[in-house]
Amino acid sequence: MVEAVYQAAKDGLSGLVLDTIPAPRPPKAPGETEVALAVLSDWQLAKRTSTYNSDVCEERIERLAERIVRLTQIQRADHAVDDLHVHVLGDIVEGELIFPGQAHQIDASLYRQVTLDGPRILGNFLRRMLANFERVHVTAVIGNHGALGGRARQDYNPETNADRMLYRIVQQILAGEERLTWNIPDGPGESTWYAVNEIGKYRTLLLHGDQFRGTSGLPWYGIQKKAGGWALGAIDEIFDDIDFGHFHQPTRLTLNRVTARCNGSTESDNGYAREQLAAVGQPSQGLRFVHPSKGMVTAEYTVWL
Repeated sequence: MVEAVYQAAKDGLSGLVLDTIPAPRPPKAPGETEVALAVLSDWQLAKRTSTYNSDVCEERIERLAERIVRLTQIQRADHAVDDLHVHVLGDIVEGELIFPGQAHQIDASLYRQVTLDGPRILGNFLRRMLANFERVHVTAVIGNHGALGGRARQDYNPETNADRMLYRIVQQILAGEERLTWNIPDGPGESTWYAVNEIGKYRTLLLHGDQFRGTSGLPWYGIQKKAGGWALGAIDEIFDDIDFGHFHQPTRLTLNRVTARCNGSTESDNGYAREQLAAVGQPSQGLRFVHPSKGMVTAEYTVWL
């Protein structure tokens, strides 16, 4: 089934021709060059509440793109910002059979989320970024809402995930953009749930966040325990910071020399979180600026949407 989805997407895109976006010429300021870093997660595309649906999601991502450009222009008044890295942390789609009764809380099928609405929204965002940055690099990991099969998900190959399908489709759509590069971890029989992205000397561990177990909100102890274990060698790659989503609350935790950042969500009015967790968040996504040779974050924003 998964192979059929990929083949259908490839066949459908074979006749699609998009004009290549000309490279911009960002202004050069006297300061040392930095790199912009946008963090995308938990769009929950197709989720339907009293204040959120697929159309609202698309509007908010367009607003995000606009504000990334504006904030970058502010930074460029002091120093050059030529490149953009994009961390995509999963749950871009809402799914269809993730929990009982979900079918009554979505406005689009998984088919539309993965092959129509998702590629259009993410693709337009990346094209807008290519029009404002010389190079764009995307690192994308999967979320739990991308799992297929509901309660029967254990019967699927762990590699199978709707988020990953969406990423690959967008990668195919924008294959002609040589200034756009991708890292989408995958592997037969494995969920391949994390990635490490490098911006010069700055290295970030990316994961969705459902790996952190706990109840009643953000699992502070669980984050600290697993972050320490990964840093001590459970993950082979070396990393400085951690990016995750899942909990929909823009939060930053300082764990000795590691900063773990929880990204926000574009959704609003989550009835489950309101009832079960007494939590409600304002729609947001993250944006940072990184000094590559110093290996440090110089500025960070919660972009309210």
